[in-house]
Amino acid sequence: MSDTPRLSVIGLGYVGLPLAVALARRFPVLGFDVDAGRIAELEAGEDRTGEVATAALRASSLRLASDEAALDGTEVFIVTVPTPVDAANRPDLGPVRSACATVGRHLSPGAVVVFESTVYPGVTEDMCGPDLEAASGLVCGRDFFLGYSPERINPGDRTHTVDRIVKVVAGQTPEVTERLVAIYEAVTSGGVFVARDIKTAEAAKVIENAQRDINIAFVNEVAMIFQRLGLSAYDVLEAAATKWNFLEFTPGLVGGHCIGVDPYYLAHRAQELGHDPAVILSGRRINDSMGAFLADRIADQLAGPSDVLVLGLTFKENVPDLRNSKVVDVVSGLAARGHRVAVHDPLADAAEARALYDIELETGLDRFSGLDAVVGAVPHDLYRDFTGERLRQLLRPGGLVADIKGMWRGLELPSGLRRWQL
Repeated sequence: MSDTPRLSVIGLGYVGLPLAVALARRFPVLGFDVDAGRIAELEAGEDRTGEVATAALRASSLRLASDEAALDGTEVFIVTVPTPVDAANRPDLGPVRSACATVGRHLSPGAVVVFESTVYPGVTEDMCGPDLEAASGLVCGRDFFLGYSPERINPGDRTHTVDRIVKVVAGQTPEVTERLVAIYEAVTSGGVFVARDIKTAEAAKVIENAQRDINIAFVNEVAMIFQRLGLSAYDVLEAAATKWNFLEFTPGLVGGHCIGVDPYYLAHRAQELGHDPAVILSGRRINDSMGAFLADRIADQLAGPSDVLVLGLTFKENVPDLRNSKVVDVVSGLAARGHRVAVHDPLADAAEARALYDIELETGLDRFSGLDAVVGAVPHDLYRDFTGERLRQLLRPGGLVADIKGMWRGLELPSGLRRWQL
């Protein structure tokens, strides 16, 4: 392999695109995606995910392609495709295995295939290796080699970017590991941690998000208890956080393509091995039930069928990502209880909301007044900046401000408006 190897990043979503742009500062890099529309968008300098600025994208030396023939001659393939779950919350490795078939058709002797997609321990070597062999006719560990470096992208986070975080790496051989260290060290100021082996690196990634999921499940469960006591979880947590070793997590909806998905990968593998992952699945059950719980609590504050405006649909604040959004559970729960629900989100794509959830997003807020309730579901900056007067304009006298994320806790509401919060 050359000192400046030719790299290809497979999948140009929230993970792949920032990585590809960062790598292109030091290496010749091809960004590949099967979605020709995505490639056309990026060639025009636009990134719908908002992770890479237009100026940075247009200034990058990154080459782009949706024709897999462009992958010929690649020395290091980095696979960053999604790893979702199916309707039964079972791992869906279809995108990864499809990527293996594509990469395999263009593998040459000596090439390295690195996976960044979140998987359970064993997938890289036990599934991806054989898939690559089948597609290439080459022998894994002799003709080509495997590596793993788990992604740690946090959508919307401008501090912990791919060029600043610690990258965990593991290679099939010491030589491959050394090569991966050199590649990733060249693009991140955070340094590189060498894991003992590929399975260890896979396991480290899958527990990072499972741990966070369990911690959020705890505060969600205590929020449910506090609701019965007439207490605000945010008030309680604010007091508890004054203890030096209290862990600061907040209640809410746990969606997206990582925290709401990755624990199911670990649970699936545990069950295959005959172990009941009780804590992991208990946390998932609590977090998956939170949308229905919130819909119940908000409905309790309303008298009969009401006009409700839900603010925010994406899975977290200040990002356009709608995947696995749990706000949908609040919307459907309120609608099932007879309420008339409108949804607004300034960042979400209307066509995607329609296709994924059959929700028609409102194009603006000017038409709204006299509402029975406004639900603050996602704390986008636009909503955080609301004044009491802005909420009064949306609501009727006696209307309800339902604040799921506590973004208006410090806001003084006009006389006559009611407040509910977790």
